Amino acid sequence: MAHSSFAPDAVAQHIVAWLQDYLAGSGLDGWVVGVSGGIDSAVTSTLCAMTGAPITCVEMPIHQAPDQVNRASEHMEALCARFPRVRRSTVSLTEVYDTFARALPDGPDESKGLAMANTRSRLRMTTLYALGQRARALVAGTGNKIEDFGVGFYTKYGDGGVDLSPIADLTKTEVFALAAHLGVIDAIQQASPTDGLWGDDRTDEDQLGATYPELEWAMSWEAAHAAFSDEACEAEEQGLPRRQQEVLATYRKHHRANKHKMVPIPVCIIPDEVRQASA
Repeated sequence: MAHSSFAPDAVAQHIVAWLQDYLAGSGLDGWVVGVSGGIDSAVTSTLCAMTGAPITCVEMPIHQAPDQVNRASEHMEALCARFPRVRRSTVSLTEVYDTFARALPDGPDESKGLAMANTRSRLRMTTLYALGQRARALVAGTGNKIEDFGVGFYTKYGDGGVDLSPIADLTKTEVFALAAHLGVIDAIQQASPTDGLWGDDRTDEDQLGATYPELEWAMSWEAAHAAFSDEACEAEEQGLPRRQQEVLATYRKHHRANKHKMVPIPVCIIPDEVRQASA
């Protein structure tokens, strides 16, 4: 959650300086950011633009809701007007997505549509890296703290496939506060957060079963009780209001299910006695 003493100006300056240092050390020339019409990509692209380096903002619609397309376009237009080194690009991936879907063999979908929803994100990642490599640019991620390290609400090798994550230490509430400070367009600040992967109007809250402030509270509660015994935690939980108990359960469910996204890829280590075993 955004603390009452959250200082958006200092935070923005810190992130911009961090981005400038990272870019200088990389030997590359600029940034590529996927722009969705949501708050996270709007803040990330604005911060990258503030570095003064060239940035390409890329909109990649796939059967996208018109309001999302309109917000993305309006944001890119506003950013181009404010920063001279911003370039906007639209790469329609609808035909690519449809062709890919038709190429897959028929069969039951145990994921209930999630596999193809995540395919949208992975096609966008591929597009950003193609454009980034052509422009000698880094792909800047748009994930925030609660999504990346709390509930794992992102696509593995999709929007999770980036070169660096400028806002991943900010909660969603802090991202909104930073957006207001940076002058992100009202249409984006007022829109309900959505991952844009389903081609309908479902929100993040619909999918997660809790609001971001609720999930941020749960993440903080878990951190504060990390050293408690199971018995002590259970006793503390029993004293919470029913809704908070429900939110904790929801948070834990998502965290457990998506933990594999937040840790290094498992490597099978071969012991010396096995590696050097005689036949």
